[in-house]
Amino acid sequence: MYQWLEVDLGERTKITAVATQGRYGSSDWLISYLLMFSDTGHNWQQYRQEDSIGFFPGNSNADSVVQYKLQQPVVARFLRLIPLDWNLSGRIGLRLEIYGCSYTSDVVSLDGSSSLVYRLSPGLRRTPREVVSLKFKTLRNSGILVQAEGQEGLSLSLELERGKLLLLLRDVTLSSVPQRLVSLGSLLDDQHWHHVVMQRRSLHLNLTVDKHTEKVQMPAKFSHWDMEQSFSSLKPTRRNFHGCLENLLYNDLNLIELAKHTDRQVTPIVSAYYIWCTVC
Repeated sequence: MYQWLEVDLGERTKITAVATQGRYGSSDWLISYLLMFSDTGHNWQQYRQEDSIGFFPGNSNADSVVQYKLQQPVVARFLRLIPLDWNLSGRIGLRLEIYGCSYTSDVVSLDGSSSLVYRLSPGLRRTPREVVSLKFKTLRNSGILVQAEGQEGLSLSLELERGKLLLLLRDVTLSSVPQRLVSLGSLLDDQHWHHVVMQRRSLHLNLTVDKHTEKVQMPAKFSHWDMEQSFSSLKPTRRNFHGCLENLLYNDLNLIELAKHTDRQVTPIVSAYYIWCTVC
C-alpha cells in the first residue's frame, strides 16, 4: 500500500493517453489505479473523467496492454500513477507508457504591482461576438483578473474573491457598488492552472471556469456599450492580480505575445516588479 510511480517529463507536456502492462513473466499487474498530475511535483491534482469517475481499470494479466485516451488532455510536467488494487497472487508491478506532445504557451507573471493594458484600435468595427480566454494560477485568493471598460460609466470585471471567481458589472452613473452577475468555482487559489472563457453575444454572456458554465443575461444598458469608442483593459484599478496568466486571448489575439513583441496596442504597466516566464 501507499506506493506510486512518478514520471518527470522534463517540461509541461500535453498528455493525451496512458497505457499499462503487467511485469514481464510474472503474476504482477494492477487491477485499478489513480492518475495524479502536477506542474511542480509538490501540489498534486487527481484526474477525473467527465463522468466524475476517478479510477482507471487496469490489467487482467501480465502481457496485455490496456490503453486509455484521456477525455480531456492534461497539461503537466509530473504524472503519478497510484495503485488501488492488484493481482492477489502477485505483487504491485507494471510497465507504463505515456502519450502526448509538446506544449507551447505564452506565460506572464504578475506580482500584484504590474499589469497589461490592451486598447482597441481606433475605428475598429464592433464584432457580433467577443471572447476572452485565459489560464491563471494565483498566489493570492483575491484580485482582479480582467477588467473591460467602456463609455457611459460601464465596466465589466472578472475578480477572484476568496478563491471564487466573480463576474461584476459596474455602472458609476447609478452606484459605486458593483452588481454581481455570477459566481463560479471554489478553491481556485490551489496553485493549479484554471481555464476561464468569457463569451458575449449582444446581451447574452457565457462564463466558463474549467468545465462549469453559467449563462448570464446582461442588463439592457449594456447593449449601448459603443465598442468603437471603448477599450478593453487588463489593468486592474484596485486589487491587482498576483500570479501567472497563460495564453491570454481576446478574440483570438494573443495579448501576451503581442506585448512581448512590443505591439503598440498592448502596454505592460510596471510599478515594482515584472517578469516574463516560460514556466510558472
